[in-house]
Amino acid sequence: MSNYLHKTIPNLKPFSYEHHHDSLLINQQWLLVNGISKKKSIYTFKKDNVLEISRQNNVITTTWNINLLNKFSIETEDGLINVEVFFKDDDILVLNNQDKEEFAMYINTTNYKDEVNNVDDINTYLREKYKKKVSSVIYDHEFYYIENSKEYGPFKVEELAEKVKSGEISSYCFVKDINEYDYSKRLRIEDLLHEL
Repeated sequence: MSNYLHKTIPNLKPFSYEHHHDSLLINQQWLLVNGISKKKSIYTFKKDNVLEISRQNNVITTTWNINLLNKFSIETEDGLINVEVFFKDDDILVLNNQDKEEFAMYINTTNYKDEVNNVDDINTYLREKYKKKVSSVIYDHEFYYIENSKEYGPFKVEELAEKVKSGEISSYCFVKDINEYDYSKRLRIEDLLHEL
């Protein structure tokens, strides 16, 4: 059953009590993505094995437990469900049903300023989240650039932007991250600047 999940959502990290429990799972507002067009549900895992499920003006209080293998059991309206827990990243939680070929995906809306009520709102949330992530990665990395068959660098994006602005180099120069071996991604300075 796990193969089905990993083919659908690649690069999942298994739940780790030390890394995920206190900092990412507990007291966070996890919005259920599945079925949001029918009803909005927010799951909040609390200490002492309490799970609050909020739907409109209704809050259901139930229970959840973790076993030694980091598998969860959750009491729902449909009975006891055993799930394996994964994180796609710090803000995307996936619960894989151990008895069926199905999973539930959640996004963490605790620190998100806008309401998330439908699929379009989820798309906006993800677009903003990954745009910020890409911007921070670009700012933190250094890049080489190639011009007239000669390589220069490494430079931060701000430095490359200044070189382009002053006319020292063209925005059409190919760049590569310091961790890449070649320019096969065909990324140009203007592509980096466009993402900022």
